[in-house]
Amino acid sequence: MAGQTRIAVLKERAAGESRVSATPETVKKFIALGAAVAVEQGAGERASIGDAVYREAGAEVGPLDSVVKDADIVFGVQGPDPALLAGAKPGVWLAAVLDPFGQRARIDSYASAGIEALAMEFMPRITRAQSMDVLSSQSNLAGYKAVIAAADTYGRAFPMMMTAAGTITAARVFVMGVGVAGLQAIATARRLGAQVSATDVRSATKEQIQSLGAKPIFVEEVAGIEGEGQGGYATEMSEEYQKAQAALVSSHIAKQDIVITTALIPGRAAPRLISDAQIATMKPGSVIFDLAVGQGGNVEGSVADQVVEKHGVKIMGYSNTPAHLAADASALFSRNLYNFLSAFWDNEAGKPVLDEEIGNAVRLTQAGKVVNERLLG
Repeated sequence: MAGQTRIAVLKERAAGESRVSATPETVKKFIALGAAVAVEQGAGERASIGDAVYREAGAEVGPLDSVVKDADIVFGVQGPDPALLAGAKPGVWLAAVLDPFGQRARIDSYASAGIEALAMEFMPRITRAQSMDVLSSQSNLAGYKAVIAAADTYGRAFPMMMTAAGTITAARVFVMGVGVAGLQAIATARRLGAQVSATDVRSATKEQIQSLGAKPIFVEEVAGIEGEGQGGYATEMSEEYQKAQAALVSSHIAKQDIVITTALIPGRAAPRLISDAQIATMKPGSVIFDLAVGQGGNVEGSVADQVVEKHGVKIMGYSNTPAHLAADASALFSRNLYNFLSAFWDNEAGKPVLDEEIGNAVRLTQAGKVVNERLLG
C-alpha cells in the first residue's frame, strides 16, 4: 500500500544473542495500526518462534535484503552493523539497544549512513515511559535468572527443611544493588525459601527491601550521602562512604551462602563491590553471581560466561543474562517497542511522530549528525 509504514525485524547476529525484537503478538498489533511488517527469516528461532507463526500473524518473512528494502523503521535487540540496513529508506529509524558509550564508532557510522538511531536504553525514567523501558523489563528477568542459576550451582537446598533425619537450614542470600534486577532477585530468593538480606547506596531503597521481607544492610552514621543519581540510578559514592560500606560488607559477606551483585552506572564501568580478600572470607561452596560481569564486573576475578572457583567460592555471571530466557525476554522487549511507537502513532500520517521529551532522549543521530546531548557533552 502506498505510503504504508514498513517495519523490518532483523535476525540478531551478536554472539549469544537469542532474543528477537518482535513477536507474533506485536506484529499483529503493528499491522492493526496500519503498518506493514517484514521479518528476516530465522529471526525468532532461538526464541522458539518459527517463521510460519510470523506469517500467520500477517508478516512478510524473507531474506535480509528483501526485508530491509524500503524499510521506514528497523527493529533490533542489539545494534546491527550499518551495512545491514543498506536498501532501507533514507532517514530510516533504527530502534534497538545501541550501547552508545561502548559502541561510539558504530553510532558515528549510523550518522554517516543517514540512519536515525533510537537508543532504547536511553528511554527516560518517567511515569509515562515505564511501559517502554527495555532496561527495566530485561533487568527484571535478569534478576530472576541470576537467583535460579546461582541456586542450580549451589550444592545445597535453599529453603529450611525439617525432616525425620534432621533439619536443613535455609540458605543465606545477600543481594547487592536494589534496582529492578535486585528487587526481583530478592523476591525470587524469598520465594525459594532463603534468608535474604540486601544493600544499596540509595537509602530510599531500605523500605523496598523490607517490603519484600528481606533484611536491609546499610551503612549508618555517614551523613548526607543518598546515592541517588539522575533518573533513579545510583551514583558513585564518596571515599568515606566507600570505606564504611566495604567494612560493613566484609563482615556480612563472610556469613553468606549466595551473593548476587547487580550494580551498574550508565556509561561507566561497573563498580567493584567485592574484592578477592572478601571472597576469601566466604565459606567454601558459596556462590557469587555477578550480574554486571558483561560491563567489567562487580566482583574481582569474575569472567563472563564462566564459573571461576576462588578460595572454594564459585563466581559466575552471564554476558547477556536476559538471553538465557529468550522467549519471555523477547515478549517483553517487543512489547516495549510496541508501547513506544504506538504511543506516538499519528493515524493521519500513518507513522509515529515523536515528541521532544522522549524523542530527544532516545534519538542519537539525525540528518547525518550525532545529536544526543549525552554524546556531545
